[in-house]
Amino acid sequence: MNPELFQNSTAGKVKQVGSGEAAYSAFVPHPLAPELQIDLNLMQRLSDADRALGELAGLGRTMANPNLLIRPFIGREAVLSSRIEGTQADLMDLFTYTAERPPKTEGVKHSDVREVYNYVRAMEYGLKRVETLPVSLRLIRELHEHLMKGVRGGQARLNDIVGQATPGEFRRSQNWIGPPGCTLNESRFVPPPVEDMNIALDAFEKYLHEKNSYPPLVRLALIHHQFEAIHPFLDGNGRIGRLLTSLLLVHWGLLPYPLLYLSAFFERNRDAYYDLLLGVSQKGAWNEWLSFFLQGVAEQSSDAVERAKRLQDLQLEWRRVLQHARGSALLLGVLDNLFVQPIASASQIQSGFRVTHQTSMKILRRLAKEGILKETTGRERNRRYLAKAVLDILE
Repeated sequence: MNPELFQNSTAGKVKQVGSGEAAYSAFVPHPLAPELQIDLNLMQRLSDADRALGELAGLGRTMANPNLLIRPFIGREAVLSSRIEGTQADLMDLFTYTAERPPKTEGVKHSDVREVYNYVRAMEYGLKRVETLPVSLRLIRELHEHLMKGVRGGQARLNDIVGQATPGEFRRSQNWIGPPGCTLNESRFVPPPVEDMNIALDAFEKYLHEKNSYPPLVRLALIHHQFEAIHPFLDGNGRIGRLLTSLLLVHWGLLPYPLLYLSAFFERNRDAYYDLLLGVSQKGAWNEWLSFFLQGVAEQSSDAVERAKRLQDLQLEWRRVLQHARGSALLLGVLDNLFVQPIASASQIQSGFRVTHQTSMKILRRLAKEGILKETTGRERNRRYLAKAVLDILE
């Protein structure tokens, strides 16, 4: 890391670590919250973000069945957040993986799908856990354990660091960010050494719980940068940081359900995302980062509303088709479940709805006849069916 690039930062300080050939520079962020100069442009961004988020929250509160959106939206976020970190799995891979009972650990299209699946598990765990435990360092460690357990995160990927990136534990050694194979001094960014990291984490947790005069969305942007600057794990920091944003939106009452995810915006603007985070550390460029973050909230809130309405319209259309043809309550129940899991099989319906294999196949054939499902395997046995219209809306 080039310390000269951080000399004029108001967001933290550069610390020299070690001596001689082993010496390197690291960045230690100042505790939150910084003094901000909120200009008219930023006020407009905040207004747009608040308005779009309010529309999404209103939609969520009026939904008869919020699970119609929660599970597929979590899956979409898991795919995109993991893709920012280099995984190649897509939504089809994830739904294929979770269609199995239990999910298979071998033979999926991409081995990366297990990392995506772990993100889903971590999010679902976090949403349940915040009902009894405030967002805290303890919860963050628990989320990390669910995210990294049994995947390549168990072996640190960040610049080929030697040693285990132990799931659920803050790092006990120095990490750094840069091109694969680079050294500490060649890196783009070096987070605080372990001792300074622990101090920064303590201040970070206090900020999570204290009252603050800044608007909640501004606080979320500050928190996201701070977590990335501290980088407390050997691997998984980006995903935990983005997951934390989604949890806080619900925990703070900004959304009734986890319907907003920013990874799609960050993935579309990946270079700007990393550059603006670094710009805060190097130059204290908070306004640029805040403007970008709030733009993401506005865009993704509007996107979520549009996708949610399309999913609701599709559900109503399919229900009308089946009710017109005098479909049973069981058939309608299976139909609704396609919005949670758009890949179906006889064994899945049999176990989920406690019906016979014969009844399951009858339902699948009926849904295929109506054009709702399409068989994807071409096999005579163990067939799998896809509700492609649902997947198309999500993707």
